[in-house]
Amino acid sequence: MAKRSLIAKQRQRERTVAAYAERRAAYRHDSVNPHLRPDERDEAMRRLHALPRDASPTRLRNRDAIDGRPRAFNRRFGLSRINLRDKAHRGELPGVVKSSW
Repeated sequence: MAKRSLIAKQRQRERTVAAYAERRAAYRHDSVNPHLRPDERDEAMRRLHALPRDASPTRLRNRDAIDGRPRAFNRRFGLSRINLRDKAHRGELPGVVKSSW
């Protein structure tokens, strides 16, 4: 049950990041813009800090599509090492063959 709640939380974070991405980029750009006055840059930084924590993309974590495992994630297949190995052995991944030498 805990894994489902983690996956749901991850999906919610992804939606939050997408919702605030444009605003966050604008505030970040304005906070370091040398052509703005210092008080305008401070205001942009204040607004950036006022955004929700989950609006930051660094709070996202790559997770296995099947069971939500956060470690040993393979980007190419979207699976953890455990599920990648199981699916490869069963022949469910196109183009992946078992190697032996």
